[in-house]
Amino acid sequence: MDFATLSPFLVEVIVGGLVLGFVYAIIALGYTMVYGVLQLINFAHSEVFVTGAVVGFEVFRVLAGVNMNGYLKLLIALLAAMVIAGALNVLIERLAYRPLRNAPKLVPLITAIGVSLILQDVLRIIEGFQGRFDLTYTLPQGFAGPFCGPESSCAGVGSFLNTIGVRVKVTDIIVIVVSLVSLAALNYLVNRTRMGKAIRAVAQDRVTAGLMGIDANRMISATFLIGGALGGISGVLFGMKFGTVNAYSGFDPGIIAFTAAVLGGIGSIPGAVLGGLTLGVIQNLIGAMSVLGGVTGIANLEAVDASYQRIGAFIVLVLILIFKPTGLLGKSNVEKV
Repeated sequence: MDFATLSPFLVEVIVGGLVLGFVYAIIALGYTMVYGVLQLINFAHSEVFVTGAVVGFEVFRVLAGVNMNGYLKLLIALLAAMVIAGALNVLIERLAYRPLRNAPKLVPLITAIGVSLILQDVLRIIEGFQGRFDLTYTLPQGFAGPFCGPESSCAGVGSFLNTIGVRVKVTDIIVIVVSLVSLAALNYLVNRTRMGKAIRAVAQDRVTAGLMGIDANRMISATFLIGGALGGISGVLFGMKFGTVNAYSGFDPGIIAFTAAVLGGIGSIPGAVLGGLTLGVIQNLIGAMSVLGGVTGIANLEAVDASYQRIGAFIVLVLILIFKPTGLLGKSNVEKV
């Protein structure tokens, strides 16, 4: 590969990074919303996200033989994942976190880790009873191919993408569209509705919000419900993009998404999105370093393969936090949820 063919390759890498970043961003929103309201790092959110992925797998599996539009199947999978993951997150808050609300901060933090481990094994047992561990998504027909191929109704767009040498999958477009719709809906909910204003009031000062007639417990439950629903959406998108999930698939994307929330400024919705997109692009660029090394002839770059993606993301996080400890969108600019 020479420099003439390198540009389309880099565009493809960046587009892939943005797709991955959208998944991280939606997961990160679950962390940042809960932290914004309770100052609690909900480590169990990664398993809530995996629960959504498992629900998506089951819906696609059950509907695999049903003569139904593929996008309707996707909508059913997303709604089912939102409901179950959201309800699970509310249940976790009610049973595990609320009784510890006035305890030292370390106590609910350890509890969150314990809940995370419990959920991992519960998911493994549920699927294990049916003889399954790795769950391979059965996507509707037409979802696995390239976006806008020559035979499709949008052949013009497909021709343009082929001309500039960029390959985009249908699943990537679905991930981007669903993510953008979800982010727009969340932005409207938080900034334009009474519930959103009440949640922000509780995040700013729970006691004063209570004196103003706002039911703090109800708003905290609503925050967990919204965060869990977003986790369910991201779980389905993750399963569609990577094809296979299991009970332990939440650890890596959960850690990266939490890192994205910190990178953007934890407690900030725009920060979580920015952090997710940044880390997604950085990870993909690091994964492409070996190719860049081959083009430029720099042997050290050729040695940097995809296994360094996670390390690279954390190095970037550390460097940014050294110079801006509050994250990319620091506290002075943070709009808490």
